[in-house]
Amino acid sequence: MTKLTKKDVLHVAELSNLKLTDSEIKKFLPQLTKIIKFVGTLSEVDTTKIEPTSQTTKLVNALREDVTTSSNSLNIDEYFKVKAILSKRT
Repeated sequence: MTKLTKKDVLHVAELSNLKLTDSEIKKFLPQLTKIIKFVGTLSEVDTTKIEPTSQTTKLVNALREDVTTSSNSLNIDEYFKVKAILSKRT
């Protein structure tokens, strides 16, 4: 991995729509170099025996059908009467 240059930092800034001063470029250059180096170390991790994962909670969508009853419906079919969630101000 080669060290990042001022040109690289300016390119990232342009992609991020940021205008950096020379002092900010000087400040961010070693920081971005360190970040890129760390991300590069992730490629060294052996993941050959790891199954690809898209999510880890094993949750599935638990949906229910909306059902209206006379106790929770108004005269207009598109609306439901629900308990108030905001309290009155005193």
